Amino acid sequence: SGLVLVKNPHLDLMEEDVLYHLDLGTKTHNLPAMFGDIKFVCVGGSPNRMRAFAQFMHRQLGLAGDEEDVADICAGSDRYAMYRAGPVLSISHGMGIPSISIMLHELIKLLHHAKCRDVTIIRIGTSGGLGIEAGSVVITDTAVDSSFQPRFEQVVLDDVVVRSTELDKDLAEELLACSREIPDFPTLIGHTMCTYDFYEGQGRLDGALCSFSSEKKLEYLRRAYDAGVRNIEMESTAFAALCGLCGLKGESCRFQLL
Repeated sequence: SGLVLVKNPHLDLMEEDVLYHLDLGTKTHNLPAMFGDIKFVCVGGSPNRMRAFAQFMHRQLGLAGDEEDVADICAGSDRYAMYRAGPVLSISHGMGIPSISIMLHELIKLLHHAKCRDVTIIRIGTSGGLGIEAGSVVITDTAVDSSFQPRFEQVVLDDVVVRSTELDKDLAEELLACSREIPDFPTLIGHTMCTYDFYEGQGRLDGALCSFSSEKKLEYLRRAYDAGVRNIEMESTAFAALCGLCGLKGESCRFQLL
């Protein structure tokens, strides 16, 4: 049917679903009227970037009104920022798996309550490139963990639940085809490695702690490259797992800083 799924039987027993971190709720807001026609959701780490993206989409879609008047729908919360430009929703998710996970749980419930259909969600932002030209864009085919495995391990109570992290292959190819119209940004499809930490987890030598040598770091990064990894960040496995389980066509596109 194309509807966004939720896999939680407890929601049917609740009189009201409060999307606490988005400052929205099923009783306080008419979610189908506000969001029922959303077709694309773009998420990224920074609130300022997502506001700028919403303004960009406002211009590209030729929408009425001043792009500077694009308002933060989640202004009552200081956790995330959400902007709308026609059928496109632009939302910040902060940094790291815990932050994006909270946002995605509430976003997915929002899309479900709003009765949205055939929604495509794309993660946009920056990351560290691996063996590719600086300024490249990596379209993720599969998100992998620090052992280069396509999995997301979530601790649920005292159980470790393992979830798949493959993203929509057709969408990846479609985005790659679109990229050929933009010659300024070299674009490729590859694996994205997700870590739980910016410093030690990504092999940086300049953190407050560092227990490995530069030689060991380079050896690890070579193995990552040989496993198909082309960029490193901190959200992709959770993003891929949640989108896949809830019937969202998802993809991650990252601009490489290094």
